[in-house]
Amino acid sequence: MFSRRLLIHLMLGLGGISLMFSQDADKNIIPPTIEFPLSLEQSVVAGKTPVGTKITGKLTMATLVNGIVIPRNTSFSGQVTVSQAKSHSEPSRLMVRIDSVSSKNGTAAVTLYLTPHYYPTVLEGGQDLQYGPAEPASSTWNGAGEYPDPKSHSYKPFPSGDSDAHKDKSVPDTPVSSKHSLNMGHVEAEQASDGSAVLVSKHANIKLERLTTYVFTAPDQHKTN
Repeated sequence: MFSRRLLIHLMLGLGGISLMFSQDADKNIIPPTIEFPLSLEQSVVAGKTPVGTKITGKLTMATLVNGIVIPRNTSFSGQVTVSQAKSHSEPSRLMVRIDSVSSKNGTAAVTLYLTPHYYPTVLEGGQDLQYGPAEPASSTWNGAGEYPDPKSHSYKPFPSGDSDAHKDKSVPDTPVSSKHSLNMGHVEAEQASDGSAVLVSKHANIKLERLTTYVFTAPDQHKTN
């Protein structure tokens, strides 16, 4: 029974999170509606990644479970349990099951399955560090190349270390996860009677990208009892 397997009971203390056994089985049940967005630390390709391959990921946003907050960056681990390449007669199949959640104070057993939802990576614009209004090119000209005449359509600044200095006044764009999840294209989830979920694609081999955030959920308890 999944409700008896789940050992998650989180307590906040000076040492961080400690994972302990709960004596009340009802408190150990994670509703299947709760999403666990995990940034995977490995790439996975159905049919290429062997069954049994260890999978690890970190929680990308704090998640509330039965009144307990699981903090961002909490580590989860599991394995690939189904990995089948697409053929002429069979679709691609992939199942990834998360088995444990860990902190520096301990480990607890969980059961979560990969869903066909993910958070795409977007570029977050860097902050402009220039103080005050933008300076015209003529005021930053260092004498190299043409004089920056804004009325000239043929003006092209001469590239040099000094002339490009103004470009360094902003922080580079940073890849971050979108705030809204999307469905993987041409991928569906098939749920078994025990609540486990396998992803299926008749279009192509299912691929999971490293450092991309994918959504995991617990099995539906109504199908496990």
